[in-house]
Amino acid sequence: MYRVFESLDALVTVVEEARGLPMTSTCVVPRGDLLELLDDLREALPTELDDAQDVLDRRDNLVGEAEQRAEETAAATAAEAERVLAEAREQAEQLLAEARHEADRAVADGRREYTELVDRAQVESERLAEAGRVAHERSVAEGRAEQAQLVSETEIVRAARVEAAGIVDTATSESARVRTECDAYVDRKLGEFEDVLGKALRTVNRGRSQLWRTSPATAASGTGMDLID
Repeated sequence: MYRVFESLDALVTVVEEARGLPMTSTCVVPRGDLLELLDDLREALPTELDDAQDVLDRRDNLVGEAEQRAEETAAATAAEAERVLAEAREQAEQLLAEARHEADRAVADGRREYTELVDRAQVESERLAEAGRVAHERSVAEGRAEQAQLVSETEIVRAARVEAAGIVDTATSESARVRTECDAYVDRKLGEFEDVLGKALRTVNRGRSQLWRTSPATAASGTGMDLID
C-alpha cells in the first residue's frame, strides 16, 4: 500500500513540476517518467488488492466464527436453563407430593382417633345407661317389694324412686360429659392437623420461591410462578 501511495505522490509531483505552455493551462510532462510510474502502480495494485481481500476474508471468517460461538453459547445457556427449570419443577412437585402425603396421613390419623373416641364414648354411654336402667329397675323392684310388705311406709317407695331417678340423671349427665369431652378432643386434634397442614403449605411456598429465584430462565425473563398464600 505504501508503494501505491509513493507512486501517486510521484505522479502528482511530476504534474506539479511540469513546464506549462504560455497562455494556457496545459503543461508538458515527461512521457517516460509518467509511464514508469503508471507501471509501478499497475504492479502494486493487484498485490494490495489481494492483501485487502485477504483482510476482508479473514474478517468474514472471524465474524462467522464469532456468530457460531454465540449461537453455541446461546444454545448451551438455553439447555442449562431448561435443565435447571426442570429440576426446580421436579423438586416443587416432590415437595407438593410430600405435603399432600403428610396431610392425608394427618387426616387419616384424625379420623381414626375420632372414630375410636366416638366408639368408646358410645360404649361408655350405653354402659352407663344400662347401669342406670338396671339400678332403676332394681330400685323399683325393691320399692315395690317394700311397698308390698310395708304398705303404710310410703316414704321407702318415695326414697327408692328418688334414688332411681338420681341414678338415671347421673348416668345421663355422665354420658353427656363423655360426649362433650370426646367432641373437645376431636376439635383439638383437628386444630393440630390444621397447624400441620399450614406448616406444610408454607414449606412448599418457601421451596417454590427459592427454586424460582435461583432459576436462570426466570431471572432473565423477570417472571415467576404464583405462589401459594
